[in-house]
Parts: sequence; structure tokens; C-alpha cells
Amino acid sequence: MAQKPNNNNPRKPKIIRINLSWLYIILLVAIGYMLFAQGGPSPQKIEWAEVRQMMLDGDVKEIHFVRNDYKGMVTIQPDKLGKFAGRFAGGKVPTRSPHFFFLTSTHFEPEEVFADINSELPAESQVKIVIENDSRIWANILEWIVPLLLLFLLWGWMFRGMGRQMGGGGAGGPGGGMNPFNVGKSTGKLADKDKVNVTFKDVAGLYGAKEEVMEIVDFLKNPKKYTTLGGKIPKGALLVGPPGTGKTLLAKAVAGEADVPFFSISGSDFVEMFVGVGASRVRDLFAQAKEKAPCIVFIDEIDAVGRARGKNVGFSSNDERENTLNQLLTEMDGFASNSGVIVLAATNRADILDKALMRAGRFDRQIHVTLPDLNERKDIFKVHIKNLKLAPDFDLELIAKNTPGFSGADIANVCNEAALTAARKNKKDINNQDFSDAVDRVVGGIERKKTIMSPDEKRLTAYHEAGHAVTGWLLPGCDPVLKVSIIPRGQALGITWMLPDEKVTYSKSDMLDNMCSLVSGRVAEEIVNDGVPCTGALSDFERMTKMAYAMVSYYGMSKAVGNISFYDANGGYEFTKPYSEKTAELIDSEVKAIVDEVTERARKILTDNWDGLSKLAGLLIEKEVIMAEDLEKLFGPKAGKHGEERLRKEEDKTEDKADEAVEEKPAEHE
Repeated sequence: MAQKPNNNNPRKPKIIRINLSWLYIILLVAIGYMLFAQGGPSPQKIEWAEVRQMMLDGDVKEIHFVRNDYKGMVTIQPDKLGKFAGRFAGGKVPTRSPHFFFLTSTHFEPEEVFADINSELPAESQVKIVIENDSRIWANILEWIVPLLLLFLLWGWMFRGMGRQMGGGGAGGPGGGMNPFNVGKSTGKLADKDKVNVTFKDVAGLYGAKEEVMEIVDFLKNPKKYTTLGGKIPKGALLVGPPGTGKTLLAKAVAGEADVPFFSISGSDFVEMFVGVGASRVRDLFAQAKEKAPCIVFIDEIDAVGRARGKNVGFSSNDERENTLNQLLTEMDGFASNSGVIVLAATNRADILDKALMRAGRFDRQIHVTLPDLNERKDIFKVHIKNLKLAPDFDLELIAKNTPGFSGADIANVCNEAALTAARKNKKDINNQDFSDAVDRVVGGIERKKTIMSPDEKRLTAYHEAGHAVTGWLLPGCDPVLKVSIIPRGQALGITWMLPDEKVTYSKSDMLDNMCSLVSGRVAEEIVNDGVPCTGALSDFERMTKMAYAMVSYYGMSKAVGNISFYDANGGYEFTKPYSEKTAELIDSEVKAIVDEVTERARKILTDNWDGLSKLAGLLIEKEVIMAEDLEKLFGPKAGKHGEERLRKEEDKTEDKADEAVEEKPAEHE
């Protein structure tokens, strides 16, 4: 980094630095003085005839006439000022002369006119007349100098701020904050080890990703350990994963652990409105990195500059972002080698990155930072609850199980919301219920306590959620039901919480069971509302439709369509469908058949278990929130491996009863 000059040596000349803030203050004071230092109201305009009469009445003390402006300035006798107070706003007469001014025509001869008037007045009442031409030398000078001075100061102020952001804060960037040519310098910051307190011990979970990142740090600390066998140090590693999983946190840990220089920069910092700035900053960044090699360069949100070429949003193919990407590609692996410089980047949109950027030799490794599993969630919770005052009966295992699919950022938010919830209730510690309420708030949104629901709406909502809960409890492929609530949260009037299993793949039967659970809310509404549908199943239908189309067009789970997938892993840049209209009709018909099948299946399950569903809905109306224990009391244990067998037996019994009823009906009829 640039060192400050040492002025303690008496032999060295002292550097006098001009602070522009004082110039701004002086300029503002001068402008204020010119505007407001007139000591009262401004002079009033009057006609020449009035001035003549005032002179004849002995009210005028002096007249200053500017010949080339044809303008006269009138000063009134001090003892006659009160006579003219009514001519000024508020009756306040100016304390300084002139008090009035008048304008004349070009034919006005001041010497003759004023001499004639003074000849009519006695000697003691004659008016002092001053006639001159205004040379306007200073006025002309100021007209040119003041605007130029203002422009210069504004220019200096603008580039001073730009210099701080672009050149002044850059690691090793030359020049001070006033240098406008620092716009092309890198804005990458060299991490100060004393200020970075994050280490790998602070990164909970992320076991596989953390090991790979730690290995990269070890490459730079002990290069001979790997190069003696003929191996080469990787040039780059790309951290890929959903938002909030800890990619930037891993980079901070690398900065805290590495004994080598660590440059950090955001992808958006390369892109500016000036042409060529991005490429210039890339060159400057890698030039600084080469000087300090071995070192690590971290580019956060690299998708801002690494988007696939030819697919950028813009009117020109010669886009500034593409020029910056081309320079980045060249610096990472071009004609010149960058030995000892490892590039670490992070993104949650790896599908839109340019293929040339992703190839081996630039980013040799792709480190996938996934959502944490159960054990990793426990470790993350342990990090975030260190400073929380927890109740003695706090169950970490239970909270970790109740937060599947939560990222590290979500878990941090849950811990903070739990603390706020406990404080809102004036508690002395935080218990499991506070964490449960925090999970509800993070997942479903804030509770809308003032929402007024009519009895009919509350009844329909209770049956709707009961329909979800019953099928979710009875079908083995559905996730376990944790809680059912009809308390309005966010945009929903009721929510059925299900705990997703730690699954990686789902079978066709699992997907059909989940679709059956989704449509069960609408089916229960129709049964209880005499077949009249309502609008409460919008989000359920959206999820079910996407799932059905995925089964047919992505996962090859339709015999009619076959084992064909139209999924585009590169982000879906195709503007046309990769199949014919006939295939599209076939896909639509297969999706409709699947939806109709799961709808009828849900209707049969709910009809067969209507007594239990009605009791569950009544319990919901009474309590508003029920847990899994209440479902178990009504329907027995959750359907597992043998749940499908139990359902099949119940269906067989129902069919037998229906056959017996059909056989008995003709006898009764006879």
C-alpha cells in the first residue's frame, strides 16, 4: 500500500496540503455576503417626475447618476426618511443608501436637467449630483472568473469522491483521492489480517467445501509439498451454491487463515459507464496480484461480469461487460502465465456463466456449497446461539430437525427472531417455543392478528388445511406433517407445515403422493361447500402443475412421452420449444391425466376418512393450531412402509361395502 510521506525529518521540505473544504466554506460565505449583506430592503424604483418633485421639496440629499446605464440612484435626507416609510415593505426604510432609483431615456441630459433644478433651490437645499460612466472592469472580470472557479471546484469535488472509491482505496493504487486518472485502477482491497477475525473454526458445517478451500490455502503455504511430485497448483476455484449457504463466509475464512496477500473485489466493481474501465481494472488487479504472488484473488458475485457472451442484455454485441470478461479470461489463462495467483470466485448462478470461464485451467475446481443437512444445521445453530440466553430445557436436536432446507443465513435469522420474540414477551430466556414461533415467522411470514375472517371463511380454511393434513398423514410418500394452523400469515389464511425428509431423489410414487396432498385442500373445500370451488388453492395448484409437467417433460415418468427430457441445464436460453406441436399436445394431455388421477385419488381418501377429517377441522376451528400428536390420535401412526398396504386394505373394505350395498338395493327395490 502507498505510504504516507514522513515529514518529521527537518531536512525534508514539509508538504502543505490544501483542504478544499475551506475553499468551499469561503465561497459560500462570500456568496452569502453578496446576497444578504445589504442591511435591509432593496432600493425602490420610482419615476423621474417623482424624483424632480422630491428635489424641489428638499428631500433629496444626493443623486448618483450612471450615464451609460441611464440610471440614477437617489439618497434621501436622514431626517426625511420617515416620510417615505410607506413605500417599503413592512415600513422598513433601508439603512444604507441608495433608497430609490430611477431610469431615464437616452435623450436625458443629466448635467442640464440637474443644473436647472438646483438653480431653482436655495444654496443650502441644493442636491449633490455625481455623474459618471461605469467602466465595469471588475464586473466583466468576475463574469468570467466566478463561473470558471465554480466549475473548477465542482470538478475537483467530483473527482475527489471518485478517487476515494476508485483509486484511493485500491490496494497499492497510485495517486491520491484527487487524481481523476485513477478511474481505471483496480478497486480490489487487500485484506488486513488484523481486521479479519473469521477463521475456519467460525465456519460451521460445509464439511466438504471447507476441506477443499483449506487445501487451496495449503497449496500456497506449502507449494513444494505438491510440486515435488510434478503436480501443479490449481489456478482457480469457483464456489457455487444457493444464496445464504456461506460462500462469502468461506472466502472471509480464507482471508483470515491465509498467510499470503488476499485481494477481494465484487464482480460489479469492474463494470462502469466508461468504456474500457472494466478491462483496465482487471489488468491492474492482476498486476498487483503478480507483484505480491503467491496470493489469492477473491471475486464475489462473478456472474455480474462472467455472464455468457452473446447473451448479455444490450443493444450492441461489443458490450463493456464482454470486454471485461475477455480480459479476465486472458489474465486467468492467457499467453502470459500467472504463477502463484489463485482466483477464488463465488456465485449462485453458475448456469449463466460463460463456458470459457468455467473450463479447467481457469477454474479447475467447482466447489458446491449446498444447503446444510441435519448435522451441519446443528453445528450452525451452535455458532449462532453462543451469545443467546437459552432456557435450561432448550432442545437443539428438535430445532435442527424442524428446519430442513434452511440455509446458514436462514438459521441466523431464526436465532435472531427467537431472541426478539422472547424479548417481546418479556422473558428472561429463550425456549423452544420461541424458536418454533421464529421458524413460523421466517417460513410463513408475520402473523396477521388484525385480519378478520368470517365464520364461513374460517370453516372453509379449516377443512382446506385438514384435507392437506389427512392425505399428508395417510400417504407414505408425503413428508411428515408437523403442524397445521389457520392463523393468517403473510398471504396465506392457513398453512400446513410438513418436514421434508433428507432425500436426494424422489420416486414417481412419492411425487404422486405429494401432488395428491396438494390437491386435497381444494377437494375438501368442494365436498364441504356443495361442489363450489374457492380461490384458496392457487399456490397449491401452481406447485402441483409444475410438478406434473416436470414428471412428463423432465424426468421421463410418462409412458406415452417416454424417457425424454426437455430440461435445459444451461439456463433456458432457447427461444423456441425443442419439440413439435404434436408432442406439446401429448405432454398437455399426459399432465391433465396425472392431475385428474391424483384428484380422484384424493377425493376417495378424504371420503373414506371423512369422519376423522371433520373432527380434525373442528379441532382446528377450536384451537387454530394443532400438532402431529393430534393427527396421530385421530388416524394412528404416520403412514410408513406399511402405510400403503393399510390404505389398500381400507380401500378393499370400502369396495366390499359398496358391492354389498349395490346387491342389497335391488332387494329393497323389489
